[in-house]
Amino acid sequence: MAQSLELAIDLMSMSSTPVRVLLALALGILLGLLYGWLIRPVEYVNTTPNSLRADYRTDYVLMVAETTTRPQDLDQAQRRLGALGPQAPADIVQQALDYAKANHFSTQDIDKLQALQKAFESVKASPEIGGP
Repeated sequence: MAQSLELAIDLMSMSSTPVRVLLALALGILLGLLYGWLIRPVEYVNTTPNSLRADYRTDYVLMVAETTTRPQDLDQAQRRLGALGPQAPADIVQQALDYAKANHFSTQDIDKLQALQKAFESVKASPEIGGP
């Protein structure tokens, strides 16, 4: 123990600039990690649905599927799914369906996602409004 203490004192007393720079860098990284992870970690609030992880995206799509019970609800479902990104709603539902099957969601949940997928596939895409 005394030898390691003497070694540390010898290192600190050296006039070698690279050793001091490395020690300062290591101390700075350590303090930065301590501050960022323990003292003031990042807190996400009021984020948009398109920043969700795949499991939460699937839950979001499932909630949309559960509220879509009539063909008239498809417009509202399409708007809600639009918050997940620029993909077509049918593609978003397909991704959620693939995730649900891969992660062993219940058959009721998979059936709801499949029903929403079929509803979006049965609706023909409306033509874009364009100029002459």
